[in-house]
Amino acid sequence: MAKTPPVTKSKLVKSTSSGKSTPLPTRPPRPDTPASAPVPVAKKTFPIIGIGASAGGLEALELFLHHVPQNSGMAFVIVQHLDPTQKDLLPELLQRATRMPVQQVKDRTRVEPDHVYVIPPNNDMSILHGVLHLLPPVAPRGLRLPIDSFFRSLADDIPEGAIGVILSGMGSDGTLGIRAIKEKTGAVFVQAPTSAKFSGMPQSAIDAGLADVIAPVEELPGRIVAYLKHTPLLVLPDMPMDDQAQGVLDKIVLMLRNQTGHDFSLYKKNAIYRRIERRMGLHQIPKITDYVRYLQANPQEAELLFKELLIGVTSFFRDPAAWVQVQAEIMANLLANRPDGSVLRAWTPGCSTGEEAYSLAIVFKEAMDQLKPPRHLTLLIFATDLDKDAVEKARLGVYPANITADISEARLQRFFVPDEHGYRVCKQIREMVIFAPQNLVMDPPFAKLDMITCRNLLIYLTPELQKKIFPLFHYSLNPGGFLFLGSAETIGNSTDLFAPLDGKLRLYRRLDHASREHLAVFPDTFSRAMHELGATGTAGKAAKPVTNMQVLVDNLLLQRYAPAGVLTTAAGDIIYISGRTGKYLEPAAGKANWNIFAMAREGLRYTLNEASQNAQRQPTAVTLKGLKVGTNGGTQYVDITVQLQTEPEALRGTVLFVFTEVAGPITAKMPGQKLSNRASNTRITQLDLELRQAKSNVQTIREEMQTAQEELKSSNEELQSTNEELQSTNEELTTSKEEMQSMNEELHTVNHELQANVDELSWASNDMKNLLNSTDIAILFLDEALRVRRFTTSTSKIIKLIPGDIGRPITDIVTTLVYPEMTEDIHTVLRTLLFTEKSVVDQSGHSYLIRIMAYRTHENKIDGVVITFTDVSVAKKLEAALRESGQRMNTILESISEAYFSVDDQLNITYINPAAERIFNRKLTAVLGKPLVKEFPEIHGTVLEQKCQAAVIAKMPVTFAANCDTATGAKWYNVCVYPQSEGLSVFLHVRTEAPIV
Repeated sequence: MAKTPPVTKSKLVKSTSSGKSTPLPTRPPRPDTPASAPVPVAKKTFPIIGIGASAGGLEALELFLHHVPQNSGMAFVIVQHLDPTQKDLLPELLQRATRMPVQQVKDRTRVEPDHVYVIPPNNDMSILHGVLHLLPPVAPRGLRLPIDSFFRSLADDIPEGAIGVILSGMGSDGTLGIRAIKEKTGAVFVQAPTSAKFSGMPQSAIDAGLADVIAPVEELPGRIVAYLKHTPLLVLPDMPMDDQAQGVLDKIVLMLRNQTGHDFSLYKKNAIYRRIERRMGLHQIPKITDYVRYLQANPQEAELLFKELLIGVTSFFRDPAAWVQVQAEIMANLLANRPDGSVLRAWTPGCSTGEEAYSLAIVFKEAMDQLKPPRHLTLLIFATDLDKDAVEKARLGVYPANITADISEARLQRFFVPDEHGYRVCKQIREMVIFAPQNLVMDPPFAKLDMITCRNLLIYLTPELQKKIFPLFHYSLNPGGFLFLGSAETIGNSTDLFAPLDGKLRLYRRLDHASREHLAVFPDTFSRAMHELGATGTAGKAAKPVTNMQVLVDNLLLQRYAPAGVLTTAAGDIIYISGRTGKYLEPAAGKANWNIFAMAREGLRYTLNEASQNAQRQPTAVTLKGLKVGTNGGTQYVDITVQLQTEPEALRGTVLFVFTEVAGPITAKMPGQKLSNRASNTRITQLDLELRQAKSNVQTIREEMQTAQEELKSSNEELQSTNEELQSTNEELTTSKEEMQSMNEELHTVNHELQANVDELSWASNDMKNLLNSTDIAILFLDEALRVRRFTTSTSKIIKLIPGDIGRPITDIVTTLVYPEMTEDIHTVLRTLLFTEKSVVDQSGHSYLIRIMAYRTHENKIDGVVITFTDVSVAKKLEAALRESGQRMNTILESISEAYFSVDDQLNITYINPAAERIFNRKLTAVLGKPLVKEFPEIHGTVLEQKCQAAVIAKMPVTFAANCDTATGAKWYNVCVYPQSEGLSVFLHVRTEAPIV
């Protein structure tokens, strides 16, 4: 898992304004690709955009969808933190911002282009083969990470083309999910924190180094469309490359090596090409040759591409089943029969940001706790990576709060400490791991290891490079050591180096016997050694070693004639020993201590310490002459040279001690020379006293230091106790903070939805107010206590109401109506729930139709009354005028001598005047309601019926003459039929003689 935080700045990504967009077709061949090169055919698919948002996300989502071009061919899946107990109104609210259909996801919903899908409350969501699946949430309320969960499944479902978008929100949900998207060569678009209402989630993605484009939310849809236009939806993993494409790719590798110092020529070409294509899509560069020129003109792009190629994706306890087997089998095997105080050594190459190394340390600690009887064993893990930025993050041991998705609650409480940025690895686990930058291909490996965990790194290296790395791993491991690989990696042809353990997991044990062809070749001699083997070896035979006279002579001189030397760190820890140093150094009593100052023999201990400090402060070497050293039963004299090393780069900062044995001082009498024994003895005595005084001072200082150390130790224990109490309090506060943060996010979401509802209700209230005022009908709303709740403008003309009267009893307000029983009628309606309607006049003579009805709520609760006042003054006047006109008409009809009948549309008699009663000798009440034709057959009923129908059709009066033979003689009539709005009027004039024909 070699680490790569991808691009974190968007200033290198050109801004483009995007217009209409159509679904992307199969990728055409690149303009600079020869016609002979086969072009991979992309599957017919469409991009699925995963969008994560939290607090403040509704506004950002509305802006985002509003700027999505029509018919873009993209599908959008929105995952937001929602209150699990509230009804979700998000689809209805978002539908106002886009013409695309917005729907809440139901289980097994298939994703379609130009659609928007919203996660329902109280659910987690995954995607498989383009179908959305709903899952019950595993984590309790306040700890859910639905965005991470969906983004991970999206990365697995669309391996080469997943796109993640992070919008406004608090916390760090989504950061782990976009890591998975980046691993699968997807793209990540992040809202600029300055434009987000809450910058927590966008800033977390940016700090993790995972953002490809950072822009305001309204610009993100255009950036996504522009990216998809220049990036294929699917890149086949085994795409063949012709000579021209290979040549262009080699140029990019050379530019990377010149600028970064790292050689990617042994990385898989298609993996490099996919990363290059992704960078080209972000910059909207259509040709790879243009990208080469872009690299030359922009050195910063080379650094960004370098980080892209390092593939920095990892997590705690990745592949949980494998870690279960590591704890159950490997740890049990490593800890068995280990003596108390032993140190186990492990190596994690390609450690990325440290999750893999810390996972191994946690598993070791849990296995140690299960040992019976308990023993004191130590695990030392060397975690290395090519990316220095990743190593620095790993050293801090601080991870976002969303690691709870990968770590159990028990492990989280035991091995992690809550931090303001999430969680920090506890000190006990942190001290097991040593992080350092290392190039696995070029730098020497570690040795005498018990275990190597190299997971998901080898998949990016060519088989030729893997063949060189496995012998190195074999060399680094102790006999019986273990190798732990990723789920997609195997040992290949190195079956004589490692044997797989039982099961399908990638766990192997080192074999003690290896063939000569798999002997380790150290990185700095890869090329030369392979060349020599190829030049001197023969088919089927191993090459013979070449004898080098210069090497043999150099070794002989170093062993027999060169002075002894020791290379140490600045603190004096021994790194390398050359020659015989037993005369000057010896192991100190007690626990093994490889410090030169502790191992120095009598006479050198304090001198070496002072000389080392002086050498580190000055550029020249420090030389000590004629030092007297105590040996086993005797003394010797030695010259010591101490020098700080600055060259070569690998030894910079180390200190070299060179011991040269010299002859002792001459004490015999020389010819012509007299020795002053008294002076000599005096000088020796003085020096001896000074030495004793110095030793006494040192002893005093040492005792004082021990006392001070004890006091400091006591103070440290008190501080540790206080720190534990503060840590416990901090954990409780952090837990409360997480719960409050989750509740705050939910409240913000609910508040935004409620605000949208308030806006809608405000518009509805305005519409209703305008509707009521436009009808010009006075309406008065009263509550159960007869207090004024609301009224229309027209009401104030009838009842003297002003806006300040709202809340006052209606009985306290003056009215012009002559309606003293209104209060009683209102109480009756409230009691019986039956409406009442009365016609009332006011003091000015206006008439009103007053209707009192009970006020019912949506819950069918009676909450007052509604009173409508309809002005019927005009209708009353018309009614009076009509009544007067009718009376005049009746007077006329009753005074005429002609017979008059009023009939309805069925020719049934509705009125007959007194003259008709006299002429036909019939009573009025006897014929009312009966058919005119049957009751008066003497008027030629058939003819009368025809004439009546003709008048109705023609809508004009019809006149005809009729005669009738009666007992008193013949009678003649003139009949006139007049059509009316509701029937007919029939007039009959009796003649005494026949009409003239």
